[in-house]
Amino acid sequence: MFYFLQVGVNNAVDTLHKAAAAIAVPEKISMWDMLQKGGAIMYPLYLLLVIAIFVFFERMIAIRKASKIEGNFMNIIRDNIINGNVTAARSLSKNTDNPVARMIDKGLQRIGKPIDAIEKSMENVGKLEMYKMERNLNILSLVAGIAPMFGFLGTIIGMVQLFYGIASTGEYTLNTIAGGIYTKMVTSATGLIIGLIAYVGHNYLTTQIDKTANKMEMASAEFIDILQEPTR
Repeated sequence: MFYFLQVGVNNAVDTLHKAAAAIAVPEKISMWDMLQKGGAIMYPLYLLLVIAIFVFFERMIAIRKASKIEGNFMNIIRDNIINGNVTAARSLSKNTDNPVARMIDKGLQRIGKPIDAIEKSMENVGKLEMYKMERNLNILSLVAGIAPMFGFLGTIIGMVQLFYGIASTGEYTLNTIAGGIYTKMVTSATGLIIGLIAYVGHNYLTTQIDKTANKMEMASAEFIDILQEPTR
């Protein structure tokens, strides 16, 4: 009796082991392996990502450098102009490397001419400085637009290949279809992420440029007010 009971227990344990083995363990996949499944279209997306990151940091460094303005810069300019020492004011503006200083230097060169002419010359310099800060920002805008399109194109190409393979071989099991679809969606997800990074970077840099432009406008208005004050 004990023997038959032990045999029954052993059979039950074997059955449980077989049932456990039959349960499919989800296959783990690393992020890099998943990206590799995206196919050849991933390489243009990698290139777009590198371009977006390079342009963002290059412009961020340039804009931060342009936005650094000494707090007492305009006070020193004002004191020199009021005291009639235009040469010292020009020397300070020439030795200061930022858009405000270059704009003020242009105004100092036009002292003695009508206020409208001075404002116009300073405005032209301001436009040139704005162009310098906005240079290459359109690249980020372009990446933000075309990266999702590249990703979607990769998905479309992958889906066409998948269904062509199914039509050719006649194999249309659920695993084949699901596996093919999720790997082809990798390009769409990657393209959207890259586009989002470029879009956020573009908006951030635009905001920083606007802040610098406001500083330039304030300095220009203050300079015009200084010129209208009586000299000592």
